[in-house]
Amino acid sequence: MTTESVIGALKKARSGVGNAGSGRPASDRKRTRRFNHSRAFLLFVLPSLILLVLLNLYPVIYAGLQSLRNGDLLSAGNFVGLHNYTAMVQTPAFWHAAGFTVAFTLVGVFGSWAIGLALALLLRTRIPANGLFKVLLLLPWVVPVVVSATSWNWLVATPQSPLPMLAQALGLGNVLFLADPVLAQVTVCVFKVWISFPFMMMMMSSALASVDVNVYEASKVDGASSVQAFWRITLPMIARSTYISWILMTIFCVNDFPSIFLLTGGGPVNSTQTLVVLAYSTVFQNFQTGPGVAIAFMMTIVLVVIATVLYRQIRKVNIE
Repeated sequence: MTTESVIGALKKARSGVGNAGSGRPASDRKRTRRFNHSRAFLLFVLPSLILLVLLNLYPVIYAGLQSLRNGDLLSAGNFVGLHNYTAMVQTPAFWHAAGFTVAFTLVGVFGSWAIGLALALLLRTRIPANGLFKVLLLLPWVVPVVVSATSWNWLVATPQSPLPMLAQALGLGNVLFLADPVLAQVTVCVFKVWISFPFMMMMMSSALASVDVNVYEASKVDGASSVQAFWRITLPMIARSTYISWILMTIFCVNDFPSIFLLTGGGPVNSTQTLVVLAYSTVFQNFQTGPGVAIAFMMTIVLVVIATVLYRQIRKVNIE
């Protein structure tokens, strides 16, 4: 065997071809293994996918069909198309609930974010009993909302509650926080911020922990003040986590039923009624399944649009 034939045989062996030209190339064998792994992975995942479809997709499709009918809790009713959607958007109750939902969401998202970020920055400093302070700050989020709403009702609901008695002692008169429409709206928004800021604090604390301390040291050398470092370094560096927390808190606020229902029930005179409370009362109190589900679907569409916009902002953030 000559030297050239030996070299040719070695090249064929490396490429997966025998001396007689038999066998498959290595690329074909890799492609076959990859296909077998993908098929095995699909077989393992398929039961979970089927379960997810049955648990999530089927109820959504069924609810969508209900929103196109004029049925109730006992019967599906007749097909009416988009009549439920057009009828709801023409009612003043829908737009009042939509307006308060927007206000409730804005206050809940940005109020809890501002307080959570401030506390996260404070917890980065050396303060006495730092660990105990963190645990106490998590209590509004850890305690069940039923307990929190009951506590707030005890604080503000009746003239004999502590806060109305304090307001009367200060000469402010008989202040009923849950009987006056404006005060009830303010109370509900403050309550939402109070139970939500620990979540924002946790999100911002984890985001701030990933910021390199050397960046702040370099900014001090360049003569940047604390305010400039906050606006030019801290906020841009935690932008991704901020947008993610806004998306999650927007979903939490729009879909928050127990906070409002347990605290005010949507009153007084429907002043604190959000879209989710309106959907509940439409279905389970007025027994109009179609319009109630239509409200829920419109809420879902708006949430998808908001989440998409904020997600695009996350993709635009580029931190070098």
